[in-house]
Amino acid sequence: KNNKVDNVGGGITADLIHGDSPLSPFYDPSLTPFERVRNSFRHSLARRRSIRSNNSKLSPPEAFLTHISGFYLMKLRVGDPPVDLMGIADTGSDLTWTQCAPCSRCYKQKTPIFDPKKSKTYSTVSCKSQQCQTLRFENPSCDNTTNGCLYETIYGGGTHSSGDLATETFLFDSNLPFSKVAFGCGHNNFVGEGLGTSSGIVGLGGGPVSIIRQLKKYYSIDAKISYCLPHPNSNVSSKINFGSNAVVSGPRVMSTPLVKREHDTFHYVTFEGISIGNNKLAFKSKKTVTVEEGNMFIDTGSTYTFLSDQFYFKFLFALEKALNGTPTANPEGGFEVCYEKPVNGKFNSPTITAHFRGGVDLVLSPEGIFVEANKGVVCLAILPSYSTDLLVFGNLQQMNYLIGIDLENQKVDFLPTNDCTNPN
Repeated sequence: KNNKVDNVGGGITADLIHGDSPLSPFYDPSLTPFERVRNSFRHSLARRRSIRSNNSKLSPPEAFLTHISGFYLMKLRVGDPPVDLMGIADTGSDLTWTQCAPCSRCYKQKTPIFDPKKSKTYSTVSCKSQQCQTLRFENPSCDNTTNGCLYETIYGGGTHSSGDLATETFLFDSNLPFSKVAFGCGHNNFVGEGLGTSSGIVGLGGGPVSIIRQLKKYYSIDAKISYCLPHPNSNVSSKINFGSNAVVSGPRVMSTPLVKREHDTFHYVTFEGISIGNNKLAFKSKKTVTVEEGNMFIDTGSTYTFLSDQFYFKFLFALEKALNGTPTANPEGGFEVCYEKPVNGKFNSPTITAHFRGGVDLVLSPEGIFVEANKGVVCLAILPSYSTDLLVFGNLQQMNYLIGIDLENQKVDFLPTNDCTNPN
């Protein structure tokens, strides 16, 4: 264990920026807001498909890096001398990876590509090492000439990254270095479509190789994070906190238990239903009368929320009754249902509340329920899961909450807030 952590008092903070925000290095002023919405839709769908694909080599539904639309980016500095990286903050995957020189194949990224040869602290990891043994979905293999550990992650839509498992010095917001953090140095990377993409992924899952677990194991930083996701188009960056900085407190905090299931990568909670105004629809899984524990996971790497098909269409039917507007004949870009915005420009959605185990009632932000997918057309940002049983709570629906994922106490805390820059 390294004891340098005393200087941070057991906590770390890093910046979090939405990829579509004008503050983001990936901001593309030529994209209309509607194109951004449709890009994020394509991304979320590809990510869903990777969940239900039966390809055994496929990673769990980790991020699929086409356009950066619909993501939150986390700023890190890696190496000595440190190089700035912007990775997608992903609670649905474990391994942090970045594109590395020399590239046998790389996609275009806005920030310079990390060159391990220029860093004094870069070191590859052997196949025999514990870090290599803990890789699962990252398909570890052995380089016969160097005895180095190789990884390969495969995502939906043809996206993948492969290269060396290595350790390196990571810096978050302070100048305090965390040495020997395991990550993937990707020499062969491909993204489905789109340019201006991030340097890679920051793995915030619950598995052994995730940043959360490594900080706990080597630096005794409590295995918990908190984050607040600002509106995608806003000019604010917010913070993601680790360890003792990840405080979600006050009388308005609601807590739901985390549920252990076969994939410790995912942060599973128990979804119990949804309300439209006062009309409560209870969620039951097909097989049983009771709600299955841990039926949904919290995914910052998916823009949208996915509900199981049968329940989704029940929800849609009730919502359409409450809205009494006329759905457009052709929903935009693959959304299930869209409405024309009234001429006065204000589309009034009823209050929609998501219910979780433990009496957690999350009133969803109106901007997180209907998104403007074309001029004058708003579409429902909650989608059917297309025959998978796994439900996803996406980042649009997490907006305007300070969220704490606490692996020490096996719970998720939610605090409603209107200001991500000062949530508590």
